[in-house]
Amino acid sequence: TLEPSPPTAAQIRYVLFHNALPFVGFGFLDNAIMIAAGTQIELSIGVTLGISTMAAAALGNLVSDLAGLGLAGYVESLASKLGMQVPDLTPKQVDMWQTRLSSHMV
Repeated sequence: TLEPSPPTAAQIRYVLFHNALPFVGFGFLDNAIMIAAGTQIELSIGVTLGISTMAAAALGNLVSDLAGLGLAGYVESLASKLGMQVPDLTPKQVDMWQTRLSSHMV
């Protein structure tokens, strides 16, 4: 049996980019929600209950984490709509150490 050839450098870069793009989008969305929620909590509930800015930020982080659970699929869907297709690799190439390493470098 022939041993499959390892992925090319271009394929490895595409795997890395394909995995990185949703992380960047999700990170931006997560931080934007956290800042907006923390600010609103501080200005409303924070004033009423007298909680600190750090407590309001922590509650904003909680809101952001909960929103992230529901929005993760939308971020990945948007990435695929932007043209990010699944890398064209054989199943054996996907399982090679080079591919696994590049997909976990994010």
